[in-house]
Amino acid sequence: MDFFLIHLLNALLYASVLFLIAGGLSLIYGVMRIVNLAHGNLYAFGAFVTAWLVGLLAAAPVGLQYLLIPAGALAAAALGAVLEPTLLRPFYKRAEEYQLLVTFGLLMILEDVLRLLWGPYPLTANVLADVMGSVSILGATYPNYNLLVIAVGGAAAAFLWAFIYRSRFGVVLRATSQNMRMASALGVDVNRVYVQAFTLGCLMAGLGGAIIVPSQSAVLGMGVDALVLSFIVVVIGGLGSLEGALAGALIVGVVREMGIALFPEIELAVLYLMATAVLLIRPAGLFGRA
Repeated sequence: MDFFLIHLLNALLYASVLFLIAGGLSLIYGVMRIVNLAHGNLYAFGAFVTAWLVGLLAAAPVGLQYLLIPAGALAAAALGAVLEPTLLRPFYKRAEEYQLLVTFGLLMILEDVLRLLWGPYPLTANVLADVMGSVSILGATYPNYNLLVIAVGGAAAAFLWAFIYRSRFGVVLRATSQNMRMASALGVDVNRVYVQAFTLGCLMAGLGGAIIVPSQSAVLGMGVDALVLSFIVVVIGGLGSLEGALAGALIVGVVREMGIALFPEIELAVLYLMATAVLLIRPAGLFGRA
């Protein structure tokens, strides 16, 4: 029972972070029809900013340091708000391969920016996880901070659902994603919607990096790893669907944790095979629209 519970919680932990990354990626694609290959390094940027600020204010009270966690998400959102109108907007009317090339180039540039700003060594914010201690659940000991990450992931999923489907801005966002020309004809400022959607997607990616860095270090290359796994999530769930991002994240989280526990040698191979099977049977994903 202890074995099952620990791995279930680990799967939820991993799914929470993956949903934030993949959900932001799906949101951007759903509204703007851009596959943002730089998304993984926006996640890494959020992690590095949070770890750097926690280290910079290491002498501050721990309660104040916890308030620094959202700083990584806000920094990623601010970066996205600058990148969308300056770098991405000129490519909206060009062929998709140009968009892929520019976002891939941005992925490489951001990797070098991270190296330039913080060097090649990992940054940690482990004190935030260590100070929270652990809790005993049905005889199993589990870190309290990991439970906090799971709660943040669940709260983010609920907030996004309410924001997209129950707010006025969500109506405008969905209208723009379904028919940009008609929305523009009805008076919607499409450029403003695009920058807001891109900023929100970057905020989600940055939040994923910011909340995970206290339990694992911020390292160069973490953005590429996260990008690959988030693509598996959206392939399974359906690119452009928040429901698909949530379902895909849960599936990948459970399968990955089972793979680590039972067959670590082929853990990634199983995820790729699962994504391939979904593409063959339902190319649009489980919740995607053809």
